[in-house]
Amino acid sequence: MSDLDLARLQFASTSIYHFLFVPVTIGLAFLVAVLHTLWFRSGNPEHRRLARFFGTLLLVNVAVGVVTGLIQEFQFGMNWSAYSRFVGDVFGAPLAMEGLAAFFLESTFLGLWVFGWNVLPRRVHLLTVWLVAAGAAGSAAFIMAANSWMQHPVGYTVDATTGRPQLSSIGAVMTNPVFVWGYAHVILASLVTGAFLMLGVSAWYLRRRQHVELFTRSAKVSLAVLIPSTVLALGVGSQLGIVEATYQPMKIAAAEAQWETCGPCSFSAFQVGGGNEDQDPTKIVEIPHLLSLLATGTLDGEVQGLNELNAQYQQEYGPGNYVPNVFIQYWSMRVMAYLGSAAAVFGLWGGWVLWRRRLPEARVFLWVATWAVVTPFVMNTAGWMLTENGRQPWLVQGLMTTADGVSPSVTTGELVTSLVVYYTAFALLGAVNVFLMLRFARRGLELEPDEPAPADDDAGPRVPALTF
Repeated sequence: MSDLDLARLQFASTSIYHFLFVPVTIGLAFLVAVLHTLWFRSGNPEHRRLARFFGTLLLVNVAVGVVTGLIQEFQFGMNWSAYSRFVGDVFGAPLAMEGLAAFFLESTFLGLWVFGWNVLPRRVHLLTVWLVAAGAAGSAAFIMAANSWMQHPVGYTVDATTGRPQLSSIGAVMTNPVFVWGYAHVILASLVTGAFLMLGVSAWYLRRRQHVELFTRSAKVSLAVLIPSTVLALGVGSQLGIVEATYQPMKIAAAEAQWETCGPCSFSAFQVGGGNEDQDPTKIVEIPHLLSLLATGTLDGEVQGLNELNAQYQQEYGPGNYVPNVFIQYWSMRVMAYLGSAAAVFGLWGGWVLWRRRLPEARVFLWVATWAVVTPFVMNTAGWMLTENGRQPWLVQGLMTTADGVSPSVTTGELVTSLVVYYTAFALLGAVNVFLMLRFARRGLELEPDEPAPADDDAGPRVPALTF
């Protein structure tokens, strides 16, 4: 492998691994906030116990996720210094806002929420958990804004001396159509991930007839979030595909392995071959007009083929091959779409079971729910691969190629060594995360009596936590 391939492998590995934790944090923070709100409104101690139980799982995930994010940032400076210098004037603003505002908001109020039980007034304590959820979503917003700028650069000017882009409008960056629809898709996918996790844990207890009434409540909450989130994610994802076909037509053409321009275009549910221009694909199942609908929003829209687009890019940017890896693009699209559709059907199944009031006795559904926890992680990874692989060979669409972004001084030995170190760290972090999540999940709910929370308005002096 070349130095470029090793650097790309390292970037892909760190990004995918970090992205396993991000959707859980966003989705589970929202669900814990919902449980806390239910306790605040009803006074039912069962909701309080559920909020603390799933809040512990959230805390473990956040801790490990922060470490994986630090590893990802380290490899930026080591392997992608040319890229960092090139985009620094544009990325400075959104990344500063992410670190100074959203991340500190999330981390600070997470601590207040964890140590604020029976100390903070109930309204203030409720506010802290919603600020945690807002901070998690805010962090994703600024990171997604930076990534969307790489997909479709807007709001910048090019410095005549350095040739580097400079930010001219943060508003344009934050209203980038790729960001608007991509961010909505990520948030919905995160809610799906958190709901699957909460439902899976609840199903595990219900199958064992432990804390049946309590975990029936958490299963109901997770299904109430899962059902609309999966349906909306499919709709938003379809609109995102139309936006990407407008600004990155190569990405959509590669996702269908469409080498020649067509209109109207069919969608192949499965095909063999077609990864290279000289391969004649065997399409197992074709759905007429569907590709045109997904790419243009109309049944008879024209979709440019890879050959035509590559010729256009060669005229605009110079000689080269501008076609991404078609095999990865084709199958990541289908893994994401098929699992997303299956998740929607699964959610509707759960809604039907819930409507019939047979959730605790639905053994088949509970068994599937327990093992389906892995589904959103595979789905999210496939979606991330679809987004990032489809931009290749560009690091910043139309401005900087991936080859030009690699650090000029990094050596093969350094790349291999850092890969080994990172993979070792990933294995350890993964083992710690799985161990702690399973340990706290299996330990069950705290069974000690609930202590009364302080009143909101008429309480006397309060003693800070950890003092006596």
